This record gives sequence, C-alpha cells and structure tokens, in this order.
Amino acid sequence: MIGIMKNIFNKKGFTLLEVLVAMGIFLLLIVGVTSILMYSFRARDVIWEQLSTQNEGRKVLQDFTNELRSATASSVGAYAIEAVSTSSIIFYSNIDSDSLRERVRYFLSGTTLRKGVIKPTGTPMLYSVGNETVVDVAQDVNNGATSTFTYYGSDYNGVTVTSTLSSPINTTLIRAVGLYLRLEEKPNLSPTPFIAQGKVDLRNLKSN
Repeated sequence: MIGIMKNIFNKKGFTLLEVLVAMGIFLLLIVGVTSILMYSFRARDVIWEQLSTQNEGRKVLQDFTNELRSATASSVGAYAIEAVSTSSIIFYSNIDSDSLRERVRYFLSGTTLRKGVIKPTGTPMLYSVGNETVVDVAQDVNNGATSTFTYYGSDYNGVTVTSTLSSPINTTLIRAVGLYLRLEEKPNLSPTPFIAQGKVDLRNLKSN
C-alpha cells in the first residue's frame, strides 16, 4: 500500500528541474512587470515636470511683458531703463496697485532667472538697494550661448526682423526688448526643452 502511494505521488508531483524552471519564469515575469511600472512612473514624472516647466515659462513671460511694456520714469524722475546686459535688465514700472513706480530687476543667476523689486521710500524718496525683495521666477534655464535679453532700437516695428543694439547699449535708444528662456529640468530625460520667448514694445518710449 505504501509503495503504491509513493508511485502515485511521484507521478503527480514536480521534479526539481520543473520547480526551478517555474521559479525562473516567475522571477522573469516579476522583473518585467517591475521594469514596466518603473518606466511608467518615470514617464509620468517627466510629463508632469514638463507641464510645470511650461506653466512657469509662460507665467514669467507674461509677467515680464506686462511689467516692461508699461516701463516709465521712476518716482524720483530717473529714466525708465536704468541698466541692461545680455543677462539682466533694470527698469521702473508700476507693477502693483499703488501710485508708486517700483524698480524692477530681472537677472540670470546660474540657471535661475530671478526678479528683484524695490519700492521707493523715505523723504526725500529714494530706492534703497537694501530693501530689494528677490524671488526666483524660472528654474533650470539652459540658454547656452543665446542671450537671455536682447535689445532693439527705433527701427524695430514688431514685424520686420531687425538687428539688435550692440554693446555697450545706450538705454535711451531701446524701444523693444526680447526675452529668451530655454527651460529643461532634466536634459537626459526630457524629450525636448521648452522655449519661452517674446519681444516687448516699450509703449511709453516708442518714437515711431
């Protein structure tokens, strides 16, 4: 009787080789599913990061356009544009709801575009650099050799491509300003960088 049961068990059971093969297939399936899930999570993260980058780029371009477009003389009579370079610009504009004109500074610091604002205070009124409030407005800027800011003179009409003003730039000649931002948080993962760019006409300084 015992011998018969052993024969039945051996016929219905698995050999060691079959068990090892089954375990190997199971492990391969686990590895495959895990790889697919990890790839899906990474792809999802990249998509969300791209959307966040695009929103950030659009917002800074819109804010910059609105603020610079209405640039005008400061509250103490200084010229509308204080200083410019390929990586920074300082101008005066009323960017809030009061009657004062703030000193606004956009500048590239490493791979971050930052914005500094100074409200005039005191009697007589002045713009104290020590009172500047600075915030980050765009991260992961990777412009390479392309200038962040470009400047155009009175021959710029918004349609025809004209040459930019040459350095050193006389701020009184500026009639339009271009902003270029190439935003790419993870160059090794992102399919393509997001480009935020535009040109701003200085309404209060136009001569044509």
